[in-house]
Amino acid sequence: MSQKNLKIEQAVEQMIVALGEDVGRDGLVKTPQRVAKSFEKVFSGYGKEPRDILTTFVENDYDEMIVVKDVEFYSTCEHHMLPFFGRAHIGYIPSGKIIGISKIPRIVEIYSRRLQNQERLTVEIARTLQDLINPRGVGVVLEARHLCMMARGVEKQRSSIVTSAMYGLFKKNLNTRNEFLKLIGK
Repeated sequence: MSQKNLKIEQAVEQMIVALGEDVGRDGLVKTPQRVAKSFEKVFSGYGKEPRDILTTFVENDYDEMIVVKDVEFYSTCEHHMLPFFGRAHIGYIPSGKIIGISKIPRIVEIYSRRLQNQERLTVEIARTLQDLINPRGVGVVLEARHLCMMARGVEKQRSSIVTSAMYGLFKKNLNTRNEFLKLIGK
């Protein structure tokens, strides 16, 4: 067992006790270990860098918009440590270089599997594409539902949050922005 997992198990055990529960109760005996193991996936974005998984190809002849939409993601709100989840829509216009299409969802996965807020997550995805492949423009739209709004606080079950980040032509050119929004159904 790693030192990190042991610390997580101890913290979860303390939290269970603080809630007034018996950590020796049958249903809770292995909960600290299960939580530590689940955190390996939930927070698997730490220690990963998008440039390490990036595959690019020289493509001087393609200069139209490329869109990957409806990329499901799961993240954890850094304010309440409750899940938020939704779909990411990412578009870019290449400038001599294209990215392997499976890498875009992987970039979303790396950043979403950290303690996050939706606004930063949106910008991190867009900025990473801008920095790594230097396209003529990038657009990112995230739609998400937040358990911190659904299960506590205002308790609004059907509300969703939409955030966007636009760079290059997506920011400067209204036609480009509108084409992207039309392609993703917005």
